[in-house]
Amino acid sequence: MATYRKDSLIKAVEAIVLAGGSNAREAKIVAENLVTANLTGHDSHGVGMIPRYIDSLLEGGLVVNQHPKIMFDGGAMISLDGQAGYGQVIGLEAMDIGIARAQQHGMCVMGLGRAHHLCRIGQWAEQAVAAGLISLHFTNVISRSIVAPFGGADARFGTNPMTVGIPIPNEPPFILDMATSAVAQGKIRVAHNKREKVSPDWLIDNYGKPTPDPAFGVIEPFGALRTFGLHKGYGLAVVCELLGGALTGGGTWHSDDRSKKRVWNGMLTILIGPKRMGTADAFGTETTAFLESLRRSPVAPGFDKVRIAGEPERETRAKRERDGISVDDNTWNEIVAAGAKLKVERSTLEKLVKGG
Repeated sequence: MATYRKDSLIKAVEAIVLAGGSNAREAKIVAENLVTANLTGHDSHGVGMIPRYIDSLLEGGLVVNQHPKIMFDGGAMISLDGQAGYGQVIGLEAMDIGIARAQQHGMCVMGLGRAHHLCRIGQWAEQAVAAGLISLHFTNVISRSIVAPFGGADARFGTNPMTVGIPIPNEPPFILDMATSAVAQGKIRVAHNKREKVSPDWLIDNYGKPTPDPAFGVIEPFGALRTFGLHKGYGLAVVCELLGGALTGGGTWHSDDRSKKRVWNGMLTILIGPKRMGTADAFGTETTAFLESLRRSPVAPGFDKVRIAGEPERETRAKRERDGISVDDNTWNEIVAAGAKLKVERSTLEKLVKGG
């Protein structure tokens, strides 16, 4: 396990993305997005994604230097095609479009299909709340199926995250960003690389039995992740598949082909301007009163305080900004191997992460 400074890790990732044919702007956006995921504690969506991206790029499932294409424009309702471009760029630019429409009309319903991996969806909620908007995101995954339906014994869909961002008066926002699976698939990859066991509540083996071995989520014979909350998480996963996939036109997952490396996302985003609803005063007063009530709850044994969604990420970010980002040796070697596929030498990457 090695620890790296944020800026140095960004430069190393940027070098690999540049070598794949991306322009300087795209490489910087992708690298900063991935490292930000690490900073917030979501290593599952951080720099460890680079090997998958490069395999997808070489396969043809990821296309560099793309931008969202408008397929339908109804003013406050808009449909976009991500053109298999880097999700870090497609997501950023799509949200810029949706935010502008919501500021103009008071709300916007935006469908985005065929974006390559949009990474941490919470980043797009953060972009919305920074503009004073409430955002809801329903996202599906077109890739190898990795999650089993409730009552099923094999994988049939992806981790299908659901995300909500709400601006809070006079304090940081509420950001609920969760996979509908018990955990994100990347957390299983991280555990496998660290040679750690996982909760058997998270994963089933290739016979449908609970297992603590993360290998069943990473290498063949594949098992499957379980949904969180039994049938409840399963229900939300189906919602994300139908809204993020079917409604956006990006497609749903119903294939047995597990050979492709690309990760495409569809995302339905609903943006709401709370000041345009005529309830701004009540929204501010009631939000503050409710959160104050939550925080007056006596702290349960084993906890230090009552938090709301978004606080753990902000606390982790402050710590990692100060202390650095730890990357296990297996993940780093996978990143180096991905760079080698694009003729980026190990020595170059190691010099960059050491601040050279």
